[in-house]
Amino acid sequence: MHLHANLPASRVQPSHEAPVIRWGVMGSGWIAEKFIESVRAHTPQNIAAVGSRSLSSAQAFASRMGIAKVHGSYEDLVADPDLDVIYVATPHNFHHASVTLALNAGKHVFVEKPMALNKAQAAELVELARSKKLFFAEALWSFFLPKFDVLRQVLEAGLIGEIKSVYTDYGEYFTRDHRIFDPQLAGGPLLDLGIYPVSLLTELLGVPANVVGIGQPDPSGVNGQLSAVLTDARGNQGTVSTTLYGITPTNAVIVGTQGTITFDGCFNLPGSFEVHSADGTQTLRYEEPSGRHFEGLHYEAAEVARCISTGLLETPYRTLEASINTMATLDMIRRSIGINFSAAGLVE
Repeated sequence: MHLHANLPASRVQPSHEAPVIRWGVMGSGWIAEKFIESVRAHTPQNIAAVGSRSLSSAQAFASRMGIAKVHGSYEDLVADPDLDVIYVATPHNFHHASVTLALNAGKHVFVEKPMALNKAQAAELVELARSKKLFFAEALWSFFLPKFDVLRQVLEAGLIGEIKSVYTDYGEYFTRDHRIFDPQLAGGPLLDLGIYPVSLLTELLGVPANVVGIGQPDPSGVNGQLSAVLTDARGNQGTVSTTLYGITPTNAVIVGTQGTITFDGCFNLPGSFEVHSADGTQTLRYEEPSGRHFEGLHYEAAEVARCISTGLLETPYRTLEASINTMATLDMIRRSIGINFSAAGLVE
């Protein structure tokens, strides 16, 4: 195979050039804080208000983050006429209700990953957003990075041929008091960590035809770690392993009939990757400064602002169909292992 002389350039526009819209933040946890920090560091977006389940928690968060307007309930937040979009940063098991509340109030919505707890919930939210003619998207931030736009172009051009296998992992260490060990909050690694590799596998191979998985229950009542093999209708394979018990490389390798893609460091973070010819004689390299977790959240915020300002109801960087397909794959993995979120209120 003869590789092109250069990889394509990223089409992602600078975040600071995006039109400014007014954001209301639903939730006052860690991810909301990281989102605001990144957005303020790299964009002029207006973080106008925060809403929490109690006035005291909303006030404490607003004071810490320098937000002018405070709402003591989610209902008050979505009713605020001075907001253009609601960023939903509530726990996983509240996403369906939170998004429904905001959409029914006529607000555009950007919801933290996962979009919902299963495919049925996700599809219901997508249908509601479309019926209301409102913007809706899932905040799976990796797909908004410049690196992922270049990767998307490489794959669309068929540079590595037919994808035969994809290897992925993601593990972190969590203390026992972390919400990820709480069954009532749909804890376990799959929706927090595993969604990154699973969404990549689904983008590359589609919703699998078959899934074989194995998991280890944790004494807390959540799944502690799991591994799964996914195959498409042609038998092409993807693997995922995810764990709460320690840090793993969080890497990925994409193997095609004409070439292989490897990543420098964590595949889901800002950073470089290489495209190697199948015989290993040629290499093309995409260079990008490496970034820490959640430094790049501003890219997704800027894309949302561009879409809403131009009247788009979804983003090509993370389509609603892609989010639903990822939820379908997550459902299949859960079924193969016997994971359920009944403690979090999910009835299936």
